[in-house]
Amino acid sequence: MIDIGRICVKIAGRDAGKKCVVIDILDENFVMIDGETRRRKCNILHLEPLDKTIDIKKGASHAEVTKAFEALGYGVHAPKTKQKAAARPRTARKSKLAAKAPAAPAKKPAAKEAKPAVKKPVAKKTTPSNA
Repeated sequence: MIDIGRICVKIAGRDAGKKCVVIDILDENFVMIDGETRRRKCNILHLEPLDKTIDIKKGASHAEVTKAFEALGYGVHAPKTKQKAAARPRTARKSKLAAKAPAAPAKKPAAKEAKPAVKKPVAKKTTPSNA
């Protein structure tokens, strides 16, 4: 039932509900698919085969699959193009001298008037001496 060129619908995974075509049979459980889904290896239990087939060769390229799908009126997953990352602003490195310089001390918040500390006399306990 599953053969190269068979159109299927994914029934599991994040591509569920999308149409694909089998482009290669990897083993008894896995096939390679492409189409509205991402081009990837897929378990045959996650596919629902339809009665339609298209004429493509084993291991067909994404461009060939795109042409065949557009002839049937289906959409095709467009592969992402690599985008160049935007330049990040760089911070200036501190020199060794700047690292050794002491940082300015942080100012303490002004406290309310401090009362002068008054020492209280401590009474010493006397013990009777055995003389």
